[in-house]
Amino acid sequence: MNLQWTEPALRDLQGIRDHIALDKPFYAARFIERIVNTVERLKDFPQIGRMVPEASRNDVRELIFQGYRIMYRSLSDRIQILTVVHGSRDLTRMDVKPWEMG
Repeated sequence: MNLQWTEPALRDLQGIRDHIALDKPFYAARFIERIVNTVERLKDFPQIGRMVPEASRNDVRELIFQGYRIMYRSLSDRIQILTVVHGSRDLTRMDVKPWEMG
């Protein structure tokens, strides 16, 4: 199964890296690398994540990594990484939900 990182998800990673790099540049790159490695497991196990409660859809799932929610959509030919958000974010307040994009 192929992985496809959406533009919003790539921007999320960049924002996380930039934030961590303010204090610890070395750890910023490692943290992002660990998120990417976690996502790579989806190639072999696309259903490993739990359904996103706010989405109420079978095709939208998430992995949790150190307080971050990595949301993805499982399609027939690929896995689409939708967003990487901190678990404290209230998704119900977002105007456009990650699973409604694209």
